[in-house]
Amino acid sequence: MSALLDPSHLINTFGLAGIMAILFAECGLLVGFFLPGDSLLFTGGLLAAGGLIAPLWVLLLLLPVAAVAGNLVGYWIGRKGGPAVFDRPDSRLFKAQHVERAHTFFERNGARTVVLARFVPIVRTFTTVVAGVARMDFRRFTLYSILGGIAWTVGVTVLGFWLGHVAVVRDHVELFILGIVAVSLVPVVIEGLRSRRQSRTV
Repeated sequence: MSALLDPSHLINTFGLAGIMAILFAECGLLVGFFLPGDSLLFTGGLLAAGGLIAPLWVLLLLLPVAAVAGNLVGYWIGRKGGPAVFDRPDSRLFKAQHVERAHTFFERNGARTVVLARFVPIVRTFTTVVAGVARMDFRRFTLYSILGGIAWTVGVTVLGFWLGHVAVVRDHVELFILGIVAVSLVPVVIEGLRSRRQSRTV
C-alpha cells in the first residue's frame, strides 16, 4: 500500500500512462479515494521541470482528460446504480461515512461541488457518484467537471513545474516530494482518526 502512495515510485514505474490511470480511478471509481492525486500531479510537474518525464504541455493536455473521464464514469456509476451503489457494508476500500461526507458537501454547495470537490481528497472520489445518484443534469455536470478538472490538474501541475525551476527545490527534489506526500496524507489521517472516534461513540 505504501508504494501506491509514493508518487515518485508510481511515476518511475508506470510513467505518464500510470498517472492518467490513477487520476481516472481517483476521480471516478469508488475504490480510488486513497490514491495520491494531488501529490502525483505536483510531482509530475516537478519532474517535467527537470526533463524527467513528458514535456509540460503534454501533461497539461492529457491529465485533465483523465480526470474528466474519471468523473464521467463515476457519474454514470451513480446514475445507473442509484442509491444501491452505497448500500453496502463497510470494508477496507469502502466507508459509508465517505459517502455521507460527499453527500453533505454536495447538498451544501450544489453544482459548484463538482468543481470545489476536486481540491478535497476523498470527497472528490465520491462526489461524482453522488451527483449521478442525485441525477444532476448531465450537461451541467459535464461543464462543471471540465472546469474543475482543468483547474485542478493544470493548477497543481504548473505549481510543481514552477517550483521545479527554483534552485532550492531543484537541488532537494526528494525532500520536497516527501514533504508533498506527507501533506497529502494529512486529510487521510484526519479522516481515519475521525472515523475511529465516531466508531467509539456509537
